[in-house]
Amino acid sequence: MAHTVSDYMTAHPTVVEVTDTLRSVAETMASQDVGALVVAENGAVTGIITDRDLVVRGLATGVGLDAPVGQLTTGALVTVGPDDGVAEVVQLMRDNAVRRVPVVEGDVAVGIVSIGDLAVALDSDSALADISAAPPND
Repeated sequence: MAHTVSDYMTAHPTVVEVTDTLRSVAETMASQDVGALVVAENGAVTGIITDRDLVVRGLATGVGLDAPVGQLTTGALVTVGPDDGVAEVVQLMRDNAVRRVPVVEGDVAVGIVSIGDLAVALDSDSALADISAAPPND
């Protein structure tokens, strides 16, 4: 039986609104010890924001901490459904040079899948799997 995205995704991802401030998004990432959050507008997924986005596209360019997170999300959103095949999400990640993909039903986030999730599950002997499975640095 072919594996689907739902086999490897993190269910119930934290979703922030496009109007949430960069400060509140950064605080959420810190408190949950995550590097990416799904961004939505009125519940409909519109993007993803990463810790790198906050630093490189936000702080480094002078965007203030009270700016809305929607200002930093990219326009080209890549999503998959929970029943999509793993090979499909891997190809989407390759084609779009992304490491995390929101999993949606309709336009609502039901999960998020990362390249690390897939490495741990499908290539457990790889360096990426080792790094992804390691506990976070304190």
